[in-house]
Amino acid sequence: MRRVRAHDWTRRLTRENTLSVDDLIWPLFVFDGLGTQPIPSLPDVSRLGIPEARDAARRAVDLGIPAIALFPATDPKLKTEDAREAINEDNLVCRVTREIKSAVGDSLGVILDVALDPYSSHGQDGLVRDGRVLNDETVDMLCQQSIVQANAGCDIIAPSDMMDGRIGRIREALDTAGHTDVQIMSYAAKYASAFYGPFRDAVGSAANLGAADKKTYQQSPAQSDEAIHEVALDLAEGADCVMVKPGMPYLDIVARVKQSFGVPTYAYQVSGEYAMLRAAADAGWLDRDAVMMESLLAFKRAGADGILTYFADAAAELLK
Repeated sequence: MRRVRAHDWTRRLTRENTLSVDDLIWPLFVFDGLGTQPIPSLPDVSRLGIPEARDAARRAVDLGIPAIALFPATDPKLKTEDAREAINEDNLVCRVTREIKSAVGDSLGVILDVALDPYSSHGQDGLVRDGRVLNDETVDMLCQQSIVQANAGCDIIAPSDMMDGRIGRIREALDTAGHTDVQIMSYAAKYASAFYGPFRDAVGSAANLGAADKKTYQQSPAQSDEAIHEVALDLAEGADCVMVKPGMPYLDIVARVKQSFGVPTYAYQVSGEYAMLRAAADAGWLDRDAVMMESLLAFKRAGADGILTYFADAAAELLK
């Protein structure tokens, strides 16, 4: 076996998996203002004002990154029990999307999250009554949110809420509203994970959620067959592609989904994964670039067609 490992040229010639800039999706946090706001739990990641988000989109195009995913840090004064800001045609994420599309057009895909947690005063992904997250009433809101975001010009709707039956309803709503070309990237296997902490800091939902959790609608980390069932349901309802979240702790799920369905499959290297690698690198315990690229290649080896990662711009620089 060592003969084919002896030189760089032969290692490249026999390489089974490769990572390219085409595999990267760059998540960006936006706020309503100017400049940047550093996120302490996500080193080198900041919330971006509207002009800065537009500049980041231009940078993504220059780097060859195919798509960005936008997440709003909503003004706390706009957060309500019924999350009405989610269906405001002029909310932050819609305005940022219009700005980006006017700047870069179709040279960059824009993915928008569909869920109520950035807009709810309780931090849950759905509407809440008597301590319970309401499935069907939430889906009604998600359909309206999807239309509002598609009207703003997004290319992919990405429901991350994990309500039952929402993919079919959203597909129907988008088609009825004339958005037949807008894709749905379903967070089909989204786990109730402890790795989301820095993300909730970034969008400002951690304080809203408090000691509550999302275990009644997100997947249990103990489950794998159930994830395959979830993916099958979402595909049957019309999802164009599916996502597994988190990423590295669930590479077995990525592999099973790809092997079972053969559809475009994405993984999210979530905020906690990024924060761990960065913290170890910043302490001098790991080589940042080496572990960054190795971790991203692991997603490809598992079968992912693309990776949402906060390393996207740094990885793209190395892959140029």
